Amino acid sequence: MPTRFRAALFDLDGTLLDTLADIAAAGNHALAQVGQPPHPLHAYRQLAGQGAAWLIEHALPPDQQHLAPRALEVFKAWQLAHGLDQTRPYPGIAEMLDALVAKGLQLAVLSNKPEAATQEAVRRRLERWRFAAVVGQREGGPLKPDPAGALALARQLGVPPAQWLYLGDTKVDMETAGRAGMFRVGVLWGFRDEAELRAAGADRIVRHPLEVLCLLEGGAV
Repeated sequence: MPTRFRAALFDLDGTLLDTLADIAAAGNHALAQVGQPPHPLHAYRQLAGQGAAWLIEHALPPDQQHLAPRALEVFKAWQLAHGLDQTRPYPGIAEMLDALVAKGLQLAVLSNKPEAATQEAVRRRLERWRFAAVVGQREGGPLKPDPAGALALARQLGVPPAQWLYLGDTKVDMETAGRAGMFRVGVLWGFRDEAELRAAGADRIVRHPLEVLCLLEGGAV
């Protein structure tokens, strides 16, 4: 039986690339520049995923929100200059992408990371693969879980939403995929846990990238 999926849409941070250490470095550098204490690495598992402005807002104390514009500026500049210093694809990602390409799926990225940093990360750390589209957070544009970005990509690539696999590591991703009508695949090698992904409606949970290939033959249940 042929696969029902013709395209795969990926979140970036925590899904394709292990960016946690670099996100934490950018966040703590920004905090230091506005005179605030750093957060431990594990705290950024919850701070990442909803856009740079959200991260900075929640990294700052409630009574220091006036520092957010300057901290955000510093955060974005640091990410562009140093945001890939420690970033690498997760184990198994290369093999998964090779297999998806071999099966003829179109590949795309949709991230809440600022678009310039998103495109730079894909260009420098995923240069072996051709992505039909790489979209990050655009000034004034909607952030996930708004499905507008995912639906625009579906139209751009000419693939109906029901024929997309959507891979992500947070509830934001599962909600985005659900609202767009895509098949929700929660990945456990990223920033969040299985309970969050299941509660957000994941259609399937995978523990290793190569498990994604099992969803291709004969559709998925």
